[in-house]
Amino acid sequence: MIIFINGSINAGKSTVAKLLAEKIKDTAVVEVDRFHEFIPWMPIAESVLINLENAVLVIRNFYKRGFNVIVPYPLSKRNYEYLMEELKDIAESISIFTLNPELEEVLKNRGARELTEVEKERIKYHYSVGINKPIFGTIINNTKQTPAETAESILGFINLDNKD
Repeated sequence: MIIFINGSINAGKSTVAKLLAEKIKDTAVVEVDRFHEFIPWMPIAESVLINLENAVLVIRNFYKRGFNVIVPYPLSKRNYEYLMEELKDIAESISIFTLNPELEEVLKNRGARELTEVEKERIKYHYSVGINKPIFGTIINNTKQTPAETAESILGFINLDNKD
């Protein structure tokens, strides 16, 4: 099983991914943004495709070894299409969920995270281009949910019994 958790910055993707990994056996969490740490000198806009290519390789490696894979990452339509094309032979194993808290909520500092002005502007951009309301996958309004409740919602959608 491969689960993509889509959403803007500060929507709760990584937190929910970690909670799901605790509930779903044999799960690897692939943080696509971490691939940029290998090439920190490259502007992020230029490294996105490289990061996605590396993510595909890592997802495939874990998947072929029998792991479940969770990928928290903001998916534009273009990046979604790229990933689905590259993973089309295992597409039946893919579920996509978008976390869509209200804009006012996602612009607040939540948990230990202190948002920078650049991140706040990026969030506004994500919402203006529809990252929070894509035409693919299942959209979850998690404004009034705790991360644990959001994780449980996703588990309910995928009808998972192995919550140990």
